[in-house]
Amino acid sequence: MTTDTIRLSRSGARPRVLALANQKGGVGKTTTAINLGTALAAIGERVLIVDLDPQGNASTGLGIDRKSRRLSTYNVLVGEATLRQAVLETAVPRLCVAPSTLDLLGVELEISGEKDRAHRLRGAVAALHAQQLADGEEGFTYVLVDCPPSLNLLTINAMVAAGAVLVPLQCEFFALEGLSQLLKTVEQVRAALNPSLSIHGVVLTMFDPRNNLSNQVVQDVRQFMGDKVYDTVIPRNVRVSEAPSYGKPVLLYDLKCTGSQAYLKLASEIIQRERALQAA
Repeated sequence: MTTDTIRLSRSGARPRVLALANQKGGVGKTTTAINLGTALAAIGERVLIVDLDPQGNASTGLGIDRKSRRLSTYNVLVGEATLRQAVLETAVPRLCVAPSTLDLLGVELEISGEKDRAHRLRGAVAALHAQQLADGEEGFTYVLVDCPPSLNLLTINAMVAAGAVLVPLQCEFFALEGLSQLLKTVEQVRAALNPSLSIHGVVLTMFDPRNNLSNQVVQDVRQFMGDKVYDTVIPRNVRVSEAPSYGKPVLLYDLKCTGSQAYLKLASEIIQRERALQAA
């Protein structure tokens, strides 16, 4: 499949913002943000990953050391910097990141009294797009927001900024536990703050075909969520686990491994869903 056949033509259009959210930790959310972003960049999209997790694992996994994070998403949300000022290039062509720092832990207290507290990220993304257009720069076609493992003000900001939510779900016993709460939060945000918000899809991660439980979880989630579940399933793969320690997406660390190939397939599937949405 060539870049031309799957790339969306978005000249001058606002970027498609997807929030990667799940209040449960350890489900492959950050890994999915890094590698999906890399895969989308590899097939021709221009991608920005916004790291909204105070742990900063997406930033670290893309090789951004903490000394380089002079400005972060914290500075953006509290109004000390623009998103454009915080954005850093990565080793992946066409992929940038707005890094995070531990300062994000204090954002909720600092902006909780502000009227626009839930719209800070949305405004920052809009301002970035406007600046790029004004300067004749190539804009981002996708913005992926890596949310913290909780349903707090940071996650709400991501959902208000986003057009859709992408939910990574680990193939384990408690996979469906908490999913209903996340869906309820999406509904609340849609009702009160962002009427256009939708569930883009659920991606099943850490799948082990030798494990009967994994297969059962896949069946249960597909029965519960229907066609909202992506066809692509991300396997449990040691190369995917190793890559962050080298500050690389797995597609740079080992392109031929099963994890890399799965993320390329997921990126293609997401593009196809986007095309279907545009055509509808």
